[in-house]
Amino acid sequence: MDIYLPIAGMSVNALFIVALGGLVGVLSGMFGVGGGFLTTPLLIFYGIPPGVAVASATTQITGASVSGALAHMRRGGVDLRMAGVMIAGGLVGSLVGAGIFRLLQASGQIDTVIGLLYVLLLGPIGGLMLRDAAIALGWIRQAEPETPRRRHNRWVAGLPGRWRFYASGLYLSPLAPMALGFVAGILTVLLGIGGGFILVPAMIYLLGMAARVVVGTSLVMILTVSAATTMIHALTTQSVDIVLAALLLVGGVIGAQYGALLTTRVKPDLLRLTLAIIILLVALRMALGLTYRPDEIFSIEYL
Repeated sequence: MDIYLPIAGMSVNALFIVALGGLVGVLSGMFGVGGGFLTTPLLIFYGIPPGVAVASATTQITGASVSGALAHMRRGGVDLRMAGVMIAGGLVGSLVGAGIFRLLQASGQIDTVIGLLYVLLLGPIGGLMLRDAAIALGWIRQAEPETPRRRHNRWVAGLPGRWRFYASGLYLSPLAPMALGFVAGILTVLLGIGGGFILVPAMIYLLGMAARVVVGTSLVMILTVSAATTMIHALTTQSVDIVLAALLLVGGVIGAQYGALLTTRVKPDLLRLTLAIIILLVALRMALGLTYRPDEIFSIEYL
């Protein structure tokens, strides 16, 4: 069943796009990530223009994050003060990212930059996740056990103007979480990702936040910044394809329910291994797209 995308300027198989949204929704439900870091590359592989893929993916992230954020808020798993500080940085970052996006569009380099950033981000992250999963499953031996780092590092501790974040049990400067939000805001605009796969480790290892409030706080921040990013794209780059976003959102909402169910039935380390392999495959495919070119870019054939 084909449907025309007015902003992308092409027809797509609606069932395939819904299934793609469902796949990302399953991953979102299993791992607590927005899924934009997979949605955007997969849309690009399907033939959607990168600018449209990035802008439309943020709409799906917004919808996918609502239910998760509400669930964490109901059980007290959100540090609202920390989320507010990160949102402030994220909103500023999204405005800066929109300016960078427009400049790259005007120079004609947006497609190349998006692909390169995905390779640089997904490659190392996928490799680290694969290593951690292999250690957890006992496939490789670790030289010595790592001690958990609960406190924030010395760089964060040295920042001025400390605040108390009671839900997280922290006493630190708001500049550090604001900087994290700023970076996440830029990445959300440029890559169509919520930034959860970067925010969550940074909140644990840099800020020293308690694990019980990390995911919920991250989702609240992602929800707000992604919604703002969607509005910014709609007003400045005009790249949001509402038809594409709606199809992705339908699949994502359905898939998230099954993903949440799978977390209770599949070993977590196997889930993490699967996600790491998927991330590495996406990074490899994106790298090939940046380097490999056929001998003849265009071909003519009888239909």
